[in-house]
This record gives sequence, C-alpha cells and structure tokens, in this order.
Amino acid sequence: MYEWIWRKLPGGLAGKIGGCVVLLAGVLALLFLVIFPWVEPRLPWNDVNVNSPSIEQTTPSSSPAANPSPSISASTLPAG
Repeated sequence: MYEWIWRKLPGGLAGKIGGCVVLLAGVLALLFLVIFPWVEPRLPWNDVNVNSPSIEQTTPSSSPAANPSPSISASTLPAG
C-alpha cells in the first residue's frame, strides 16, 4: 500500500516527501477534527456511576484497619 502511494505521488524525492507530509497532515486533521469527535460520545469511558456500590462496600472487610490487633503490654511479653 505504501509503495503504491509512493509511486503515485508526483515529483522527485523532495516532491514525494512533501506529498507524504501533506497527506499525513490531511489524515491527522481528518481524524482529530471529524472522526474522533464523532466517535467520542459513543465510547463508554464517560459512563461513570459514582453511586454504585464497589467491591469493598459489598464484601466483608478483612483489612488491618477493620480488625485492630491487640496491644502488647509488658505483662504479655515473655520473661527473659
């Protein structure tokens, strides 16, 4: 495909490189100004529901903050 484009571009080496730059700029402008704005509302990334329960809220917690460890006092330490 790129070989076909290279053969169809007019001019010598400088003209072909300039044509490639113009063609690339046109494709990027089409993507950023037309295609991406058209596709963006159809993507699920903006469908955020903050009020839904998360996994941490629906399952019992076994984190250290939920189950405090017993304190160590001098009477519980082994004599030695």
